[in-house]
Amino acid sequence: MDAFQLVSRALASRLGIDLSEISLDTELMELGVDSLDSAELLMELEEKLGIEIEASKQMKTVRDVVNEIDRAAKA
Repeated sequence: MDAFQLVSRALASRLGIDLSEISLDTELMELGVDSLDSAELLMELEEKLGIEIEASKQMKTVRDVVNEIDRAAKA
């Protein structure tokens, strides 16, 4: 499973929305993700992937989260 699939599934599950509502360019705020949701999502992804995601970066879109996962995975 690639990073986009992982992020979109986690968001869909957390927010109770359909996967079809999520694309790389979907803004997290559009989905109703607040700062607490974002922190919990990142912690969930870190645990699943065994990596550390830099939460201090401004992540506005699903693509931003995916890019940060890819960066952390290569580190």
